[in-house]
Amino acid sequence: MKILVINPGSTSTKIAVYEDEKPILLRNITHTTEQLASYDAITEQQDFRRQLVLDELQRSDIPLAFDAVIGRGGLVKPISGGVYEINRQMLDDTLHGCVMHNHACNLGCLIAYEIASTIEECRAFIADPGVVDELSPLARISGSPLMPRICIWHALNQRAIARRYARGIGKDYEDLNLIVCHMGGGISIAAHEHGRAIDANNALDGEGPFSPERAGTLPAADLIRLCYSGKYTEKQLLKRIAGQAGLTAHLGTNNVREVLQRIKEGDEHAQLLIDAMLYHTAKGIAAEAAVLCGQIDAILLTGGMAHSDYVVSELRRRIGFLAPVYTFPGENEMEALAFNALAVLQGRQQAKVYK
Repeated sequence: MKILVINPGSTSTKIAVYEDEKPILLRNITHTTEQLASYDAITEQQDFRRQLVLDELQRSDIPLAFDAVIGRGGLVKPISGGVYEINRQMLDDTLHGCVMHNHACNLGCLIAYEIASTIEECRAFIADPGVVDELSPLARISGSPLMPRICIWHALNQRAIARRYARGIGKDYEDLNLIVCHMGGGISIAAHEHGRAIDANNALDGEGPFSPERAGTLPAADLIRLCYSGKYTEKQLLKRIAGQAGLTAHLGTNNVREVLQRIKEGDEHAQLLIDAMLYHTAKGIAAEAAVLCGQIDAILLTGGMAHSDYVVSELRRRIGFLAPVYTFPGENEMEALAFNALAVLQGRQQAKVYK
């Protein structure tokens, strides 16, 4: 089976081609700020990014002949985990129903569907998008009935890492209680109870620890006052929540390696900020321990920041008493998408219908 994988991010589009479980092409197409500046909405980048994907395939002498194209899922309606066949309802919701969450991942299903539709007998999928919602009833309730809790998290990578860990110890994901923390531009923390993420934060725009690009949980009253101060437009404030927030707002960079280098050179303010981010991340992990009533088989750290010895050691120091801590640096998203598509094509898994 030949599978094309498309994973759009804020400044890049990752693509991969797999023959069954073997990758034969892995590319990360980067986009400059200048290239993207002319697009007001992320969905307007669809044609631009699709053509870059097609051009890369042509340069690599890979013919446009696939059994499936799978894209990173967008921020559509809350759905259960699994693989979904892309349909008209999903496309409509991505284009018109995701105005509140304008993220590059919304391009995944649009580009996958468009490319697959030009290939005979080629299916189009997404898998485990960031809106996978398996929250327990208790987790949904906030202090205001106007604002129930939602989760927007790194579902694809978290579930893939959880399954990889389970396989490594000879068990099934569904048999374990795990806390998984993905640390990238945003930080998502979830309690996985026997194969379901029963609690997770909105890591995109409003909850949890602050991160390289996101503000996390903020003082509510102060935020309301800021909204009515007349100093900022709605668009500017939303950027102060996600994009121009976290380490970016404090230090002018979202690059954790750069921040750690500043610390080596004696920057005490950078030291304070990175330690504060890890302090709040550890608090978030410990909170999920309460969700699982302390019955935790392991804590798994993943994402780009898990490459840092300093980040991992500092978190271990604070949370190691809860359960064994294991690291899975980087993201496993391309392989996870390919393997999910392959499972459907081989009949080992049933594609779900998005409604």
